[in-house]
Amino acid sequence: MGSGEFKPLDEKFLIEYIQATPSLYALLGNNLQDLQIKEVGDGNLNFVFIVQTSSGSLVIKQALPYIRCIGESWPMTKERAYFEASALKEQGRLCPDHVPEVYHFDRSMSLIGMRYLKPPHIILRKGLIAGIEYPFLGEHISEFMAKTLFSTSLLSLTTTEHKSAVAKYCGNVEMCRLTEQVVFSDPYKVSQYNHWTSPYLDKDAEAVREDNILKLEVAELKLKFCERAQALVHGDLHTGSVMVTHDSTQVIDPEFAFYGPMGFDIGAFLANLILAYFSQDGHADQGNDRKNYKEWILKTTADTWNLFDKKFTALWDEHKNSSGEAYLPEIYNNAELQLIVKQKFMKELLHDSLGFGAAKMIRRIVGVAHVEDFESISDAARRADCERLALNFAKMLLKERRKFQSISEVVLAIQKSQ
Repeated sequence: MGSGEFKPLDEKFLIEYIQATPSLYALLGNNLQDLQIKEVGDGNLNFVFIVQTSSGSLVIKQALPYIRCIGESWPMTKERAYFEASALKEQGRLCPDHVPEVYHFDRSMSLIGMRYLKPPHIILRKGLIAGIEYPFLGEHISEFMAKTLFSTSLLSLTTTEHKSAVAKYCGNVEMCRLTEQVVFSDPYKVSQYNHWTSPYLDKDAEAVREDNILKLEVAELKLKFCERAQALVHGDLHTGSVMVTHDSTQVIDPEFAFYGPMGFDIGAFLANLILAYFSQDGHADQGNDRKNYKEWILKTTADTWNLFDKKFTALWDEHKNSSGEAYLPEIYNNAELQLIVKQKFMKELLHDSLGFGAAKMIRRIVGVAHVEDFESISDAARRADCERLALNFAKMLLKERRKFQSISEVVLAIQKSQ
């Protein structure tokens, strides 16, 4: 089985499919005696099945040819499964500790078989809403970003290798177009897909649509997103695309992967931590004011960037005489010049990350897809208060990102905005 037509999975067909696919059947001990199947695809785009027997387990993910939460009226390429499988394999090769293994990929079925991240793994976003601290989160995510972004950029690759990889991922154009629309376009105009906590944020949403300076800044970022093939980016690296336990961090769902600006991934992750921070007052209660937890989130935000900076530049030092085409060793041949180049690169990358992060925050408040961090605050007025603080901070960050010289200055600004 494998070269047939596309067919959406149901439980009966899934069992037949596994039995007909030796690599998957073997993982379950070639035995479906005590088989358990659970569909857990709470996302917007896919079926996700957890398949378990006493002998083994796996996850089957299938891309549907439309947006699941909207239906067939919004078609969506199922080819994205090919790019997701490709990115999982590539990122898994570069950072095996933080990416689940791919066991099987069937392009005609848009189906990926991969490692099941067993409990107590949960989606990071749910852990942040529950107020759980993850002491290794900054360490692990910075490792994932440093290894995957450095190794797929011209700091590591020849232009031939890089262009060939860019060409491969160019095909993921529909997913990029979706991002272009929902992140960089819709929030800044009247769109049928936008929504917000109404009526509380009606004026705030209107202010975003009428802010000329904001629009100029977001236009610059949109062009960067569309034109700058800097590295293989995950493309959707938010706290819903990371599964965690106390000491494990696993990055999943790279179906938006393409060659784009590094800051898009870094910014997405930082932005989602900051959104989690601003949502905490909505989750506070008499038993827990969440003040300590908010401090932990800010510390993790700073750690994530600072550790990324350290690991990324360490990889650069380690490979400075390798085949990376960006800074040829015979030109950048003295310590002083190498330091200047790195400092300039990292400062620009910080500013990119802050800009993209700010754009992601804005779209999560007045655009189409919101975050559970805010949505799970049942009192609408309370939710809107949290969202407004986040929105105002994001607007400031988008416009003034170049003023920040370090992540600690950003953290300070977040604290002052409360």
